[in-house]
Amino acid sequence: MISNHEIDYRIYGEEMQYVEVELDPNETAVAEPGAFMMMDDGIQMQTMFGDGSNQQNGGLLGKLFSAGKRMLVGENLFMTAFTNVSQGKKHVSFASPYPGKIIALDLLRLGGKVICQKDAFLCAAKGVSIGIEFQRKLGTGLFGGEGFIMEKLEGDGMAFMHAGGHIVEKELQPGEILKIDTGCIVGFTATVDYDIQFVGGIKNTIFGGEGLFFAQLRGPGRVWIQSLPVSRLAGRILAYGTYQRKEEGSVLGGLGNLLDGDGWR
Repeated sequence: MISNHEIDYRIYGEEMQYVEVELDPNETAVAEPGAFMMMDDGIQMQTMFGDGSNQQNGGLLGKLFSAGKRMLVGENLFMTAFTNVSQGKKHVSFASPYPGKIIALDLLRLGGKVICQKDAFLCAAKGVSIGIEFQRKLGTGLFGGEGFIMEKLEGDGMAFMHAGGHIVEKELQPGEILKIDTGCIVGFTATVDYDIQFVGGIKNTIFGGEGLFFAQLRGPGRVWIQSLPVSRLAGRILAYGTYQRKEEGSVLGGLGNLLDGDGWR
């Protein structure tokens, strides 16, 4: 059995954070391609098929199937391993791709499994299994949107998620229910029951503006929530970039731009 590497870490920054991982000789951290920021001399980078965990030792076919599931939902087929091949302690850093926070997960203290949004995983100690979690309920499958196919982090080592905006961590008691927008979920422990609920009422359906469905999380367990999902941020930026005011080019349009700040450039 391959044990998880026991890495030390430190998180830097406020709105644009990065995590610095300290590796002892022969220790390895794994990350999604594109998460790398910087590293000391003496660390070796290597692209590997899958995540290098003990759950992928079922031969080439097993590794291909596991990695193929990730590719089907838009994840990378390969991951990058960073190994300290020198004699002393070395550091490698991974950066969050958009404004928000990095969440450190000690999987040993969280029941060995955390389920998170597909784009939430940043990096982990080698030995942590990064796979796909399919929600089996029909309502979740039909209407879950971002929350239907999620990622699962399994093992007893350290893993790191990133999320947008402000992060709220809630500890749900047995039977306690939290209703939440599916995009605002960063992750939750395996003991939390996840389902999709319909927002009833004709006014909600026509004028609600928040969508017809939301996620329902039932305790016990821990939940991490983000105030600014990257999909919401991207949608606003796209809408702002493609929207053209009818009054642009006129005197009134220029005055409006001046008042809202566009003219002070």
